[in-house]
This record gives sequence, structure tokens and C-alpha cells, in this order.
Amino acid sequence: MKILLLGKGGQVGWELQRSLAPLGEVVALGRAREGSGLCGDFTRPEGVVDAVRSVRPDVIINAVAHTAVDKAESEPELARQINAAVPGLLAQEAARLNALFVHYSTDYVFDGSGTVPWQEGDATGPLSVYGRTKLEGEQRIRQAGGAHLILRTSWVYAARGGNFAKTMLRLAQERDSLSVIDDQWGAPTGADLLADVTAHAIRHLRLHPEDGGLYHCVAGGETTWNAYAAYVIEQARQIQPALAIKAAQIRAVPTSAFPTPARRPHNSRLDTRKLQATFGLSLPHWQQGVVRMLHEIL
Repeated sequence: MKILLLGKGGQVGWELQRSLAPLGEVVALGRAREGSGLCGDFTRPEGVVDAVRSVRPDVIINAVAHTAVDKAESEPELARQINAAVPGLLAQEAARLNALFVHYSTDYVFDGSGTVPWQEGDATGPLSVYGRTKLEGEQRIRQAGGAHLILRTSWVYAARGGNFAKTMLRLAQERDSLSVIDDQWGAPTGADLLADVTAHAIRHLRLHPEDGGLYHCVAGGETTWNAYAAYVIEQARQIQPALAIKAAQIRAVPTSAFPTPARRPHNSRLDTRKLQATFGLSLPHWQQGVVRMLHEIL
């Protein structure tokens, strides 16, 4: 099996290079033109399409996204190109090749109302440019008519690169107290978990192509950003007692305490029962992945 991976330098893309390796030949592209001359830069759609036609893969995985949620509000056309237009083109190319197209979407396609975990068939209602462009990407992929797997996820982190936990640990060493939002709910989800689920699903879909489509994929359980921060700091103290943590208080504040250009959903809970039943998986609790990540970075 030949797999074309786009977005190799991102958190999910980096983990995918590891998880996909046992499945076959992986051609991994980033934004820079590779020595092979292949292009993975989504601001150059024609180059990306040429790369697909040159590689002629059995599976195309898109781990590229415009994820700067607030910045997207001021550059909607760029966000639309990266999150919707180019994924749509890739899905068309995959359909022509009879290849499987794998794509990642987000909880931001919902309006964040209520307290019940969102199911795949629930009505969408994005609050931001980011959410709208990611939803359009999903729609374009389905319209292409080919075999596809779309995984909606949320609160993604990795040991590689920046993440919420690292920010909280840095601030906790600089400040006597922290103020963290407590009215947004979700599940911190490791890029490594997403990558492993992806590899498992691809293998399954090679044997059962009828199981393709849209699925929710997040770690088990739920928390708020405030409780997440408290857990990270508590665990960090246990793992690395010498860590000079100053913050003695983590104050709970509403979303309104930190105004941002893009509105955030309050309810980012995603129901993963369909994914687990279809692919025979059991998704670990979010705390398990966070502890593992902390051991890696501390």
C-alpha cells in the first residue's frame, strides 16, 4: 500500500509518520518542496494536485489545517482555501484514483450549546470562520463521491510543539495565581491517539470499505480548561518534584473574561460510540494520555 501524507510537520502529521509506517510505503510532504520535487503547500493547490498525480497513492491523508482560530477571522479566504478548497480538490483526486481520503475535522462545526455530547448526525452551527471552513471542507469531501474517512476531534495536544499543558506549566512557574476558563467542556486528545486510530481505521477500511464516512474521535471522559490546568500542575509536581511551581491558586473564570476575535463553543463534548463500535476500539481516558505526555516533556 502506498500512502501520501500531507502535513508531516504538524503534531498529528508527525505522529502519523510513526503509526503509518507498518502499513506500507509512506510519502510524507510538508509545506516546503521536497527533494523529489513534490509539493505539499496548500497555498499552491496546483502543486499539491500534481504531487497526488505523481505519487498515485492508495491512501491520501490530509493532516493540514488552518488552525489559528482567531487569525482566521481576519484572513477568511486563506482559511477557506486551506480548510475547504484544497481538501475538496484532494478528495476529487482520490476519487479518480479510487483511493481512500482521510481528513480531520473539529468540534467547532457545532454551536457548542447544551451539555450532551455531539453525535455525528447532529445539526451543525459553527460560530467562527475556522468552524465554517472546516464544515465546508467536510461537505466538499462528501460531494467528491469517493471513499473517505473524516475524523472530528478536539483539544489536540502533543509532546512535540506548543500546547496548553506546556503553557500552563510555564505560567505556573512565573505567577502566583492563574485564571483559567471553566465553562468550556471537552476532552484533551493526544495526537498520538489520533494517529493510532487512523492507522487502525485504514487497515479496517481496506477490508471493509463500506464502513467509511464521518466519525467522532476524542479521548474518553470530559473536563474543563480549568480542571485540565489543575490536573497538569498536580501531575507535574508528582513527576518532577523539583519543578519550581509558584502558582498556589487556579481561579475559575468564564469565557467572557478572555475576549477573543473568534467565538469558542462551550460544549465540545463528542460522542465516540459509533467509532468504537465500528472499528472495535476502546478510547482511553484523557488523563492517561496527558500523564504520558508530561513524562515526555518534564
